[in-house]
Amino acid sequence: MEKNNYPVVCGAEDILRSLCDSVVKVLHLATTGKLSYSGMVQRITRTCLKPDIGCFVLFDGGFSGLVVINFSAASAMELYERYMLNMGMSKEDLAATFTADEVSNVMGELMNQIVGDFTCKVSQELQTHITQSQPKMLALTKHVMLSVDTHLDQPQVLRVTFQTERGNIFYLEMAIDHTEFIKLNDFEVEEVNPDALLDQIRDSMDAAMGDSASRDDLMALLDM
Repeated sequence: MEKNNYPVVCGAEDILRSLCDSVVKVLHLATTGKLSYSGMVQRITRTCLKPDIGCFVLFDGGFSGLVVINFSAASAMELYERYMLNMGMSKEDLAATFTADEVSNVMGELMNQIVGDFTCKVSQELQTHITQSQPKMLALTKHVMLSVDTHLDQPQVLRVTFQTERGNIFYLEMAIDHTEFIKLNDFEVEEVNPDALLDQIRDSMDAAMGDSASRDDLMALLDM
């Protein structure tokens, strides 16, 4: 039987690029600020939550993985303030420090929308399905390293550097099983409506502002 030489169309680095594009897309829509990420990716040995705000989410299904975003206080506050001002809030009503529950709620919900946009693209572009956990957020005032492990057979761990419009830095880390998606048949990819995504961000953010992030729940999840 003749073997077909189908091209490999998507590997871990391509999946990471798609996730990075979701970060830029969602945060730009939410804050109207410009964001960029490095053209270089780092291979690292493990993912960690780091000061000042660490947020993580697990995904499973067609492939398994873990996504962590570590924000500096400056980058978190810039994104939080730009989003809230874009929503019509006055500067006097904004939280003054990154440790405020309101900041954690906003950053956690933005993370939720980022991964939601990413999982939607995975469904459309890779013709598979993944589910995501609810993002967990932790604000840290000291240099305490929290390692978050997930069960991966052949893990690849990658880190990308992002920069905000004001030049503040934050990092995205992704741990994912070694995987390759090979295109067997042609199919059309449906474009996501940016206005619909922005409306979804606003609706979910309104709901999130009524909840406060629970540090105890996160500690229990991490078995600390």
